[in-house]
Amino acid sequence: MVKTIIKIAFIIITLFAMQSCEDVVNIDLDTATPRLVIDAAIQWKKGTTGNEQIIRLTETTGFYEDQNPIASGATVFITHNGNTYNFIENIGTSDYVCTNFDPVINDTYTLTVIYKGQTYMATDELYATPEIESIEQSVVSGFGGDDNIEVKFFFQDNGAEDNFYLIGFKNSTIVFPEYGVVDDEFFQGNQMFGLYIDDLQPNDQLILSLQGISNRYSNYMDKLLNIAGTDGANPFTTAPATLRGNIVNQTNPNNFPYGYFSLGEVDTENYIVQ
Repeated sequence: MVKTIIKIAFIIITLFAMQSCEDVVNIDLDTATPRLVIDAAIQWKKGTTGNEQIIRLTETTGFYEDQNPIASGATVFITHNGNTYNFIENIGTSDYVCTNFDPVINDTYTLTVIYKGQTYMATDELYATPEIESIEQSVVSGFGGDDNIEVKFFFQDNGAEDNFYLIGFKNSTIVFPEYGVVDDEFFQGNQMFGLYIDDLQPNDQLILSLQGISNRYSNYMDKLLNIAGTDGANPFTTAPATLRGNIVNQTNPNNFPYGYFSLGEVDTENYIVQ
């Protein structure tokens, strides 16, 4: 009954809004100087060599624009133990691609991006990730008495250290993946799980993912997901508040970029809802 009332109220409000608003009004907004956006999430998928990696560079743009401009002409590379891994621009896209990357668990890597005469740098460690051990599906009673399908995947935490995890679910019926962060503060050395419940239907396809991350990246993603929570928890939409990552502009610190440099193993599983 409550759910029905909410739907009716929504319809009434929508009809009222349609009758009251005849013209679309675009408000003139001040456009800030564009900033560089660096999507530098290095993910080593278990079972692969991890040699192929992509870093994406764009610039911020105006509120009413549909796409962010490509940041073309940058020099991008990662250094590690005296080795340099160059990321070559794929012309016409925001992708900078490396085909000889060498991932080593617990080693430290340094990212350098040179763009329009300014140098951006960040350092992070490549974190290990446990395997997804099992997947379970069950039916639970939701708000208003409706039954909902939930899917859990389980993994074993390493009790010898403090761990932080980025958990992801990509539903075939939803455009963007959904993420969450969790730590082992209350589960040290125990089995942990990721949980997804969002109007699932039989034959829906889910891609489940698990990645070990740093404490700092966990805090960053937690804040970013909270900011994006009103937009379906999509972390790649324009944030309404300034959130700085770990990438620093060495040339002009005030002209900081958006984005984060992270490295980690990733375990994934495909699951079809029963």
